[in-house]
Amino acid sequence: MPVSNFKSLGIPDDLIKGLDELGIHQPTPIQAQAIPYLMERGFDLVGQAQTGTGKTAAFGLPLLTKIDPSKKVIQAIILAPTRELAKQIGKALFKFTKYADKKIFMEVVAGGDKIDLQVARLQRPTHILIATPGRLYDLIKRKAICINAVQYLILDEADEMLSMGFKDQIRETVEITKDRKATWLFSATFPKVLHDLIKFCMSPDPKTVKVDNKNVVNRNIDHRFSVCAKEDKTDFIDEFLHRQGEKRGLIFTRTKDGADMLCKQLINRGHSAGVLQGDLTQWERDKVMRAFKKERTQFLVATDVAARGIDVEGLSFVIHHQLPEQIEYYTHRSGRTARAGKKGISLVLIDPREKKKLNQFSSELGISFGPA
Repeated sequence: MPVSNFKSLGIPDDLIKGLDELGIHQPTPIQAQAIPYLMERGFDLVGQAQTGTGKTAAFGLPLLTKIDPSKKVIQAIILAPTRELAKQIGKALFKFTKYADKKIFMEVVAGGDKIDLQVARLQRPTHILIATPGRLYDLIKRKAICINAVQYLILDEADEMLSMGFKDQIRETVEITKDRKATWLFSATFPKVLHDLIKFCMSPDPKTVKVDNKNVVNRNIDHRFSVCAKEDKTDFIDEFLHRQGEKRGLIFTRTKDGADMLCKQLINRGHSAGVLQGDLTQWERDKVMRAFKKERTQFLVATDVAARGIDVEGLSFVIHHQLPEQIEYYTHRSGRTARAGKKGISLVLIDPREKKKLNQFSSELGISFGPA
């Protein structure tokens, strides 16, 4: 039975007013499970949820109610794997508090922005710090920040932070904030290294919430597939893009080299395309994203990790050059289209041997793939 509104979850009216303005009225499954516990108890919590399930509000709304604005110290840290996701979280929390009765100050610190400017900004009162692990670590080493008074540590997309090599930086943050009240951790997958981190930073039996895959997929997405030999995929994508007119979309590849190569091939065939992959500098990444958001490029080719935190309005389709290795990645990828109530297409290119794997995705996600 879905929860009908946020008031029944315990969210105060001033925050609900901000949600209403954003068109957020009915809690998602992760919000319905996590918010009552975090509001009432607020102790250690592990949430299994993918991007696009509403987890920013699931932890953000309860967190905002626990901040004491009269204390001019950092009371909460939210760690996120990429600069884009950190900024996205910061923007969401700011919008949630538009009509808040109490003034809560937030700061986003991430690699790629000038650290001296961040140090200067942190001289102002800051209640919630949203950070990438590497930049937070840099600020700690510079003694430019004091996080000893932190009460809540939130680890968002924890599996990605570990896969990007941030284990030591996360553990350092956990050590420094050892007097905190709670750790809230969200992750799509749970590899062994993440279980080790959970043991390290949480009480022995944290509250666990999990969103069933079948509740995750946006029902406005039309899922399609095409059986396509590896050497024919570029031709297929080329023809598909030429039929799209002015529609815009994302093309996912598994590897960085694959992303670079496909982008070059598409540009050579007359398409307006950019590429986003993990070897780009922050400056290059920002340039690519700026061009895509401002519609100077029509298509974006990206790898899974590089695309974390991308939130671009009005994308009509997503193409999967290959099936992702993990089912959770399919949800993350396809969720880039059909935003804000619009419809979209998620198109998978598979070779004949992958039909069985496609059927597995279909069964676990509760969706059906039609022919392209």
